[in-house]
Amino acid sequence: MRHFLVLCATLFFSVNFCVAQTPQKKSTSEIYHSLQKLNFLGTALYVAAHPDDENTRMISYLSNHFKARTAYLSLTRGDGGQNLIGPELKELLGVLRTQELLAARRVDGGEQYFTRAVDFGYSKHPDETLKIWNKEEVLGDMVWVIRNLKPDVIINRFDHRSPGSTHGHHTSSAMLSFEAFDLANNPNSYSKQLELTQAWQPKRLFFNTSWWFYGSREKFEEADKSKMLHFDTGVFYPTLGISNNEIASLASSQHLCQGFGRLTSRGSENEYVELLKGDMPMDNTDIFDGIDTSWLRVEGGKAVGDILYDIEANFDFVNPEKHLEKLIEAYKLLQNVKDDHWKRLKSEELKNLILAVCGLYLEASSENALANPSGKIKVAIEALNRSSAPITLNTIEIIGADAKLNPSVPLKNNENQNFELELVIPDDTEYTSPYWLKKKATLGMYTVEDQNLIGRPETPRAFHVRFELDFNGYAITFEKPLVYRYARPDKGELYEPFEILPEATASFDDNVLIFADGEPKEIPVTVKAQKDNIKGEVQLSFAKGWRVEKEVLPFEIEKKGDQKTLVFKLWPPEQENESYISPIIKVDGKELTQELVTIAYDHVPTQQVLRDAEAKVVRLNIQKAGENIGYIMGAGDAVPESLKQIGYNVHLIDPSSITSGSLQKYDAVVVGIRAYNVVEELKFKQRFLMDYVKQGGNLIVQYNTAGRWASQFENIAPYDLKLSRDRVTDENSPVEIIAKSHTLVNFPNLIAEDDFNGWIQERGLYFPNEWAPQFTPILKMNDPGEESTEGSLLVAPYGQGNYIYSGLSFFRELPAGVPGAYKLFANMLSLGKEKIEATSNQVKG
Repeated sequence: MRHFLVLCATLFFSVNFCVAQTPQKKSTSEIYHSLQKLNFLGTALYVAAHPDDENTRMISYLSNHFKARTAYLSLTRGDGGQNLIGPELKELLGVLRTQELLAARRVDGGEQYFTRAVDFGYSKHPDETLKIWNKEEVLGDMVWVIRNLKPDVIINRFDHRSPGSTHGHHTSSAMLSFEAFDLANNPNSYSKQLELTQAWQPKRLFFNTSWWFYGSREKFEEADKSKMLHFDTGVFYPTLGISNNEIASLASSQHLCQGFGRLTSRGSENEYVELLKGDMPMDNTDIFDGIDTSWLRVEGGKAVGDILYDIEANFDFVNPEKHLEKLIEAYKLLQNVKDDHWKRLKSEELKNLILAVCGLYLEASSENALANPSGKIKVAIEALNRSSAPITLNTIEIIGADAKLNPSVPLKNNENQNFELELVIPDDTEYTSPYWLKKKATLGMYTVEDQNLIGRPETPRAFHVRFELDFNGYAITFEKPLVYRYARPDKGELYEPFEILPEATASFDDNVLIFADGEPKEIPVTVKAQKDNIKGEVQLSFAKGWRVEKEVLPFEIEKKGDQKTLVFKLWPPEQENESYISPIIKVDGKELTQELVTIAYDHVPTQQVLRDAEAKVVRLNIQKAGENIGYIMGAGDAVPESLKQIGYNVHLIDPSSITSGSLQKYDAVVVGIRAYNVVEELKFKQRFLMDYVKQGGNLIVQYNTAGRWASQFENIAPYDLKLSRDRVTDENSPVEIIAKSHTLVNFPNLIAEDDFNGWIQERGLYFPNEWAPQFTPILKMNDPGEESTEGSLLVAPYGQGNYIYSGLSFFRELPAGVPGAYKLFANMLSLGKEKIEATSNQVKG
């Protein structure tokens, strides 16, 4: 029984499944490259904190030069970052960045793993990081990955000896890796894991150093390099027709949501790694020097290696089919090898080679992209042998369902064999949404109780199809994930994962609903059918103090994929209040309480994410002056939708349309986050923005990152203003109002220190640290143990108007429904209107 559990736990770590991607159709050069990798029995693990932290030059070099099995362990999924290409933030951004990492690994040849740690935002010190993360659990996850992956060498991206000098997540990843290196082989550490896997001791631990960590190239040149290895990662691969750094550039360019799309590079590039633990290699250019990475490494491997090394030495690039007989002979011998780890890993690699040399194409495609438990769906099977080899298709079976065929047909050269199976989805089939989002997370950790899921980049596919093929009397089974293949006129052939989803899902138009007064609001609830002919009712669940006109509304939807919107009328309580509402779909005796979020981009597979359907409702006593707001979108945020919630008319301004006088119709103009970093057009429109302020306008500029301008700006403000990397990362840090008499904190809402309660993730970032005397700092704040900064909110009169620069994280706080953030932002929008209101009151008097 224990052997079975170990097999289940380690199978994933032995096979790098590429889910729902266009099937690989390898050229003979690529087949040869795979053969070289098959003949290398060594593993490297690269460790860092986030997506895009990884050094793709090193990962590609290890995978494609050494031919090692190479993996990247990212402790987090990057949930705390920003998104330059769409609206996804927090856990949805983590889903997107997970897929971007997988896309990068498909380019550089690596594999991808994670821990359960949440990227909760910037952290200044590992003490804070490890306090918010559950250190023991994250460390245990790293030990788990090491024990299953069994790396010979581990390479840390960051230095464990420099706490406080960089992002706390970065240093923490190195500190934990330094510990995990020894703990993985200690049977007394995380001993429960050993019921599912075995202890493992890596041979060497390195730090991927560079001149950057020394402060300058000159200091690095002078540094003691006696414990360092160096590699030229600009090496060219003739059989692939591409250099290592070109591959690395293409891999890192998959991180599009972080703006990592870039030009490829070529030519010599040196990388250095510093030995931290283990023995120093004799050859300082070979990280595996002294480690047996041949077939002699495993008992019984010599006979396998003798065959495969001969094939490699005499590979036929014109007719690779000639090697089939020997490959099958090697596969037979491999099944007698006693080392289960290498046997599983190399068996899969060898089976893929067997398919490739024969041009064997095996596919199982569903008629639709999704189905429900208890539902039925047709599965199209295609089997094609593009060689003269005598191959028979014995059986086709959908694993986990009662669906099997026994065609026993010969696969003749280039003659398609097509079949159809009916798949009845078992009632207990789990939904295929990201596994780490199925339960509520804490601030620092995702909740995953199934040990076999920990480390995996994504949820295992619900169904695979097993093909049994006979090669001249010897049967080998191959598994392929069930996918959805379709075509679009503007895209061509496409592949998506086959998803298992509930019969219906429900969603609100807005995740946060702000009630600025006691008037009721109509709350649309959209029900989407995931099956035909669905009928039921939706009940709106709400807290005490709130009131709904009709709590239950019926619905009926005929076609799968269609949706219907039900409108509930919700009254707020008289006093300020924060609560949640949620829809409960009642259909066929079931209660369904989830919404479906689709994440669709061209560079990654479409993702279907299920999460609890709920909306935050906030009764807020808020005042505002002015009605019409112009908004210039930057890198992307949901601030315009949030401002509409409190009654503003928000117009998105196309920067190219800005001309002299075109902005005067707005009571205030807001520039979105990082606009000056990403919007090239602003370089030519800055003078019009300043003219708008000078003529009485109110301009609010949200945070930009220092030194990353889309164009060269003389200044983004009417007076000198220097941005820095200053930030306050503790969302609970105390805030002091230092300009207590300033209109900004008095009109139309009185702002007090308690308005900074309940903020999320951070106070703000990239605060100015130098400014002209015309600016008035409004707030003072600091992280624990640091000096205070006054650059989070600056105001300056200019001409007849006002210019405001704010590094406060309104782009996080407003969509989260933080009451104090709404009041403060309303005051910013209302600045300059206090005189108008005072004059109006005098006239009325």
